[in-house]
Amino acid sequence: MLKKTLFLLLLVFFTAVQGQKSNRKLIWSDEFDQSTLNLKQWSYKTGDGCPELCGWGNNERQIYTDSNHLIRNGNLVIQARLNNKVYTSSRITTKGKLEYQYGRFEVRAKLPNGQGVWPAFWMLGSNISEVGWPLCGEIDVLEYVGKSPEEIFTSLHTKASHGETINTKTTRFSNIEEGFHTYAADWTENQIEFFVDGKSVYTFIPEDKTKEEWPFDQPFYLLLNLAIGGNFGGPEVDDNIFPQEFIIDYVRVYQ
Repeated sequence: MLKKTLFLLLLVFFTAVQGQKSNRKLIWSDEFDQSTLNLKQWSYKTGDGCPELCGWGNNERQIYTDSNHLIRNGNLVIQARLNNKVYTSSRITTKGKLEYQYGRFEVRAKLPNGQGVWPAFWMLGSNISEVGWPLCGEIDVLEYVGKSPEEIFTSLHTKASHGETINTKTTRFSNIEEGFHTYAADWTENQIEFFVDGKSVYTFIPEDKTKEEWPFDQPFYLLLNLAIGGNFGGPEVDDNIFPQEFIIDYVRVYQ
């Protein structure tokens, strides 16, 4: 734990120094070095989305709880379990607590694997309660589905795409399920560029900056979750793979 704290201090120092060139410096992070989840920064979403959004809008199978996670060895571990034919998992969000407009948003994580898992690190516009989805905008920094091994999905949702995933890129990485990897989105007032392990994989630069095409001129909040099945992760789920773990080393925001 001490080594990780010292590493973070060094990271802040070198980031500040490099910021003279990159114009980016670390402004917030969660290194998950506390014994429990920091509820000053994160909140839980629980249940199955009903009655407003049953299956969380994607026919997902899991029920989210506030207990399908733990802090282990400086990592946040989100666990998907199957007990008595009921899938459970966790979803956490910074909504109403930490919201940012522009910057580099990065997670270092180890993916679960197997038919039916659907881990994600993503962002939603803070005005979602007023205008709804997809007009609020959505930035999917990382999505992975176990039915498509060695593929990482980076996507954007806007009103112009009618909520469909047309602003997207699928990139193949050999053995991406092994060990930890970094996933990031660099978001400016003109474009959003996605990275995996420092490699640029997709850039979105719209010609039209209407609210329908570019809702990305407002604060967004962060989400981490591990879904099961659904329109994207399923429909088939291999019950023999459980339990599964989505392990997050850190979440960082640079501006």
